[in-house]
Amino acid sequence: MSATHALIQILGGVALLLWGLYMVRTGIIRGFGAQLRNVISRGVSNRFRALLAGMGVTMIVQSSTATAMIVASFANSGFMDVAPALAVMLGADIATTLVAQLLSLDLSLLSPLLILTGVVMNKLLKHSVRRQIARAGIGLGLMLLALRIIVSTSEPLRDSNVLLVMFSSMSGDPLIALIIASILTWLAHSSLAVVLLVMSFVSAGVMDVQLALTMVLGANLGGVIPPIVATMNEGVDARRVTFGNAAFKIIGVLICLPLVPYIQPYLLQFEAAPARQIVNFHTVFNIGLAVVFILLVPVAATLLKRFLPDTGNVVDNEQTQFLDSTAIETPIVALSCATRESLRMAEYVETMIQGVRVSLEENSNDKTADLIDMDNLVDSSYEDIKIYLTSVARQEVDDNESRRIVEILSFTTSMEHIGDITENLLELATRKSREQLQFSKEGMAEIYELHDKVATNLKLAMTVFMTGDVAIARKLISEKRRVNALERQGMEKHIERLHAGHRESIETSALYVDMLRDLRRIHSHLATVAYPILDKAGELRKTRLKKRSK
Repeated sequence: MSATHALIQILGGVALLLWGLYMVRTGIIRGFGAQLRNVISRGVSNRFRALLAGMGVTMIVQSSTATAMIVASFANSGFMDVAPALAVMLGADIATTLVAQLLSLDLSLLSPLLILTGVVMNKLLKHSVRRQIARAGIGLGLMLLALRIIVSTSEPLRDSNVLLVMFSSMSGDPLIALIIASILTWLAHSSLAVVLLVMSFVSAGVMDVQLALTMVLGANLGGVIPPIVATMNEGVDARRVTFGNAAFKIIGVLICLPLVPYIQPYLLQFEAAPARQIVNFHTVFNIGLAVVFILLVPVAATLLKRFLPDTGNVVDNEQTQFLDSTAIETPIVALSCATRESLRMAEYVETMIQGVRVSLEENSNDKTADLIDMDNLVDSSYEDIKIYLTSVARQEVDDNESRRIVEILSFTTSMEHIGDITENLLELATRKSREQLQFSKEGMAEIYELHDKVATNLKLAMTVFMTGDVAIARKLISEKRRVNALERQGMEKHIERLHAGHRESIETSALYVDMLRDLRRIHSHLATVAYPILDKAGELRKTRLKKRSK
């Protein structure tokens, strides 16, 4: 086999290893993501429980990066303090080494069995969770197969002069080896994959143990980069977690790098197999970090709060609060996040609608201008929710999750339209104040009555969206007829006042008609929130048209 042929096979094996790792991670997260997140959120009572929670979750997910993103999102949302979050990360780093220990064993016979069983389960089973378990089984089988390909293909490369020269030069310059391994880990987004690759090279005799130990340190260092990059635009608490974990690794690497030549003999005494020496070093390094820093996480959290101070306690209203990017691969959790953000968007709309009455009563153009600007927040939230739900829809979602996506999109679309209409109502209120117009006493009372009905039914629509209650949905639809009746009665009385020659009614006629029309339009959009709920329950007719007579 030529060196080029062998290199292509190794690259293919690495790609297969990464794909298998991805299948395991996504299968477990999609099937059990909500439970795993719950395990992490509960492990906050003390640092030792947090460490165990991080170990348990990462052992299952096989990705400390995924755990880091979940923990960072919890810290950013205020569900977890920085100290226990750092302890979770120490546990996650230990767990990746235990997975490496498991995969370093001779499990070649298990690979075809896992793949075969996973494919059969995936084809036969309809239950979403079981299919995700099958997906994870296929991924684990592919990982074992990839390792076997890499090891078997690497053996002929022992005679490659090019590789020998390259690895020899790296052995003489450990800093370069450290940087190269860090970059590879960053690109692969997996320290586990790089450690297993290095282990395979050592097992095949292509790389010496001392160089491999240095590259293991580089893999540990590179593993902290993806979470840091992913949280750069997140809140300060999320950055404290990822930067704190990076600081632990940097300190550990700086201490261990000069000691690598002295560590190797002790590893040899413990286990002679070169591959086992690599994974043992990986395990000892991370356990050592955990033992040292688990006692110092409160101090580290204090220092991080000093070096990364709060920018203010008030959350920027122009940024979404609940759209957790780490939850996208767990649709049930992601849809909960989208629901919370949708309700936040509805609260903006509610503030605008309540502000219409205040603007009419106080004639304050400054307050009205602020309320008009709030429509930009509504539009921004709507776009963010749409993009987020698009990402969720790309995952494997079941029928219920697919229906919920439609319900959320329907609700947020209605809220966005209501925001635009309310903006127009506020502009009408501004015009009334600017031109010093006055509605008749009767006309103002009719507007207030219709406005109060709309404001009350907005809360009803939010309840329907949250609970999916069919009885409340029917009530919301029935309210539509009452609102239409109020608009019609208001128009009839307005025409009577015009015929009677009331000056205020004549001066404000166009303003009055527009306000009644817009309030009725708002309620029409509120009623649409109930339709997906009633359709799901089979409470809607197929058509409201009469059949044509033949």
